[in-house]
Amino acid sequence: MRIPKELEKLMFFGIFLCLDAFLYVFTLLPLRVFLALFRFITLPCYGLRCHRGLTASDRRLLQPAQVCDILKGVILVICYFMMHYVDYSMMYHLIRGQSVIKLYIIYNMLEVADRLFSSFGQDILDALYWTATEPKERKRAHIGVIPHFFMAVLYVFLHAILIMVQATTLNVAFNSHNKSLLTIMMSNNFVEIKGSVFKKFEKNNLFQMSNSDIKERFTNYVLLLIVCLRNMEQFSWNPDHLWVLFPDVCMVVASEIAVDIVKHAFITKFNDITADVYSEYRASLAFDLVSSRQKNAYTDYSDSVSRRMGFIPLPLAVLLIRVVTSSIKVQGVLAYVCVVLFYCGLISLKVLNSIVLLGKSCQYVKEAKMEEKLFNPVLTATPGKPAGKQQSMFKSTQGISTDENESTSVTNQPVHQKENTPSLLVTSNSDQFLTTPDGEEKDISQDSSELKHRSSKKDLLEIDRFTICGNRID
Repeated sequence: MRIPKELEKLMFFGIFLCLDAFLYVFTLLPLRVFLALFRFITLPCYGLRCHRGLTASDRRLLQPAQVCDILKGVILVICYFMMHYVDYSMMYHLIRGQSVIKLYIIYNMLEVADRLFSSFGQDILDALYWTATEPKERKRAHIGVIPHFFMAVLYVFLHAILIMVQATTLNVAFNSHNKSLLTIMMSNNFVEIKGSVFKKFEKNNLFQMSNSDIKERFTNYVLLLIVCLRNMEQFSWNPDHLWVLFPDVCMVVASEIAVDIVKHAFITKFNDITADVYSEYRASLAFDLVSSRQKNAYTDYSDSVSRRMGFIPLPLAVLLIRVVTSSIKVQGVLAYVCVVLFYCGLISLKVLNSIVLLGKSCQYVKEAKMEEKLFNPVLTATPGKPAGKQQSMFKSTQGISTDENESTSVTNQPVHQKENTPSLLVTSNSDQFLTTPDGEEKDISQDSSELKHRSSKKDLLEIDRFTICGNRID
């Protein structure tokens, strides 16, 4: 009975994390692109005169973060103009002419394709960012910046079209007379219970499923917003029609929440997982946010959310911009003033959301006693050192006893004797920097139960090793 409360706390926190990364594309990214272009244009005018006293990092025209911002902005602009060649009305009537069973199959295929796109989309973007910002003295072992750029543009364009077909199918279901298609699509959520409840789940698998559910729920909210915008445009923005759509929107949201609660409740029951695990998952997401706000952070927070949850905001942002610009016509000075005020409101919402999230994240990190991990040096495998030395250094840090805290974290837990076999995996930043704490274990009276909890903690350690490198979505 505690599962719904703890799950919804995690979902609520995760949805606002996705909202923060999504609003970044509309608010701060244009400003950062403008500042980067301004630096690119003006820096050569005065930077060449004082070239001698600068370091190698200061001599570059653009910093790596600014290069990534410009690439994101260019991809957004190119994909937005490419989306103009996709006719939404023709797609709507083409889908509406299909039979109900065929649309049900299409909708299931679109969900599978969306997960496949999300699983490798962030890898394509990461490859582009690294190729464009890697040091010049490194040996190049890739195909170049321009091919990577065209691959990223093609990916964002195809993923945006896929989400558009999903939104169109949902729109057809809303506008069908007997609502049979909408009922079938809602029953599809309950089929998800059959496919997951009776399987064996470890804590790391449940964490991946929770992140996938957060991303799916947030994406559904954006799709419902797109459906409402398209329907309101067709009825000349009559507010009475909004109340016609309201019951269907509530039914979609309620079915999604009910399915998630039932699914997670029985998964935790059958696999003997306590409800406290969701607070650990929430602390792990909060740790990602706090660590990305540090001065020496390794990644931007939006990229961290993309890797952890499989949520990539660029395709969804391209589709939403395309729908909003085609649905709302801006004419006259007053309309442009309203657009500027709306943009200022979005920036205020983004800043306020970031402040609240950062405060809550610091609170969750302190409750999980993870703040000391923020200041520990991260061991990384350098190209000049073999992996064995790095692993031995990592294992030596694992063996350090922490008597100061009652509950030891995953990274400081002593390794069992049977688990000291040499591993072929190189220690990554995520093993020590992005692991989930396991908190205080309650009612441990026997050695067997203690070993059981320690083995589950080791399984939880594997989350970051895999999700940081590609986010496998089950």
